[in-house]
Amino acid sequence: QVQLVESGGGSVQAGGSLRLSCAGYGYSPYCMGWFRQAPGKDREGVAAIDRDVITSYADSVKGRFAISKDNAKNTLYLQLNSLKPEDTAMYYCAASWYAGRRCLGRIREDYNVWGQGTQVTVSS
Repeated sequence: QVQLVESGGGSVQAGGSLRLSCAGYGYSPYCMGWFRQAPGKDREGVAAIDRDVITSYADSVKGRFAISKDNAKNTLYLQLNSLKPEDTAMYYCAASWYAGRRCLGRIREDYNVWGQGTQVTVSS
């Protein structure tokens, strides 16, 4: 059974950077994604990457975040640059096997397996 484990979260000042990792996705899912959830808000799809290395991003993070993966290491990454206080949230990685390219729409229901999350806090 696939287990996803995120790491790399932390506390940074505005303008800083972090790199999140998600290990353990095993046999290649069609799509991997990063989501985030701030207190009192819905879970938001931040970035996704499919097996053809096609990527998609939420408008709020375009040009600042970059998703990548290393299939040899079964590890997904999210590089977070130019962080803002509004990026503060719990960040989750997720895998999608059955939605096909629809997964690039970053809809929560298209993802089958989730990690436990890693907290990112950005202070002003």
